[in-house]
Amino acid sequence: MTTHSPETREAVRAAAHWLALLDSGDASESDLLRLAKWRASSSLHEDAWQKASLLRQRFTALPGALAMATLDRPDTGRRALLKQALGIAALLPTAWLVSRELPLEAWAADMRTSVGERRQVLLSDGTFVQLNTDSAVNIDMNVRRLTLIRGEVAVKVPANLNLTLQVPYGQVALGGGEACLRLVDQACRVSVADGAASLQPLRGPARVVQAGQQASLQVAGVGLVTALDEWLLGWREGVLRLDDRPLGELLHELRRYRPGVLRWAPELERLRVTGTFRLDDIDRVLALLAASLPLQVQTRTRYWVSLAARENRA
Repeated sequence: MTTHSPETREAVRAAAHWLALLDSGDASESDLLRLAKWRASSSLHEDAWQKASLLRQRFTALPGALAMATLDRPDTGRRALLKQALGIAALLPTAWLVSRELPLEAWAADMRTSVGERRQVLLSDGTFVQLNTDSAVNIDMNVRRLTLIRGEVAVKVPANLNLTLQVPYGQVALGGGEACLRLVDQACRVSVADGAASLQPLRGPARVVQAGQQASLQVAGVGLVTALDEWLLGWREGVLRLDDRPLGELLHELRRYRPGVLRWAPELERLRVTGTFRLDDIDRVLALLAASLPLQVQTRTRYWVSLAARENRA
């Protein structure tokens, strides 16, 4: 069982308190400077901040509902209740983070990224590995195996070599080709850009996916093989390129790259969008969307952004 130092636990608790302060709306300029200094003072602080920010996003239902009913009303009692709820919502995930998230294998992985970060490495045998946002892999070249623990990875294997890609639902054998694996709900989406990959579920027969195809690898079998959805692989170049796609698809992807909370009105998902969007500045992407589509960006804090339909004014 993995244990963690008092310094690590204290960093996690501090990160949660910082998030509670930001979400309360009472953070001053000096608070923001202190936060930036705290994060920059230690890699341990920055790791705790990134993990707590991601976890905070998963616990937004209560604060979000209270915020809608409270923040716009000049009732100090209601505002005090909101602040208290925000603090509780931040501290409860912290206890879960300390007890469950920190010991996860992802923290000790050979290669990992935080939210919004992407990394790449060229292995000694010429295999090229790219890791997307909030992802982790272990690499064991002695047995030529890469294990995807979290998130998404793209690999390009030289023509004369083979590589086994292990995921919780089975494994993928890739020989001399290029593929991208992304863990989704109870499955791993396997997209083959070059060559061919053999998908072997934990239960059931293997199935070969050719270049230009993708399929879902699940515990009990391989899902329907379909044409490659190429826009989802643009992250390898740091961009997402869309041609007349629903805005909802883009927003769900952008949320993976931005620490904190990103919400939008459901009706916005039906809007259509075309363009090339860089992943190194999500706030700029949101500003561009607001300039070209009937929507507006509402920033509550640096880590809480909402998109709403723009009001038509005569």
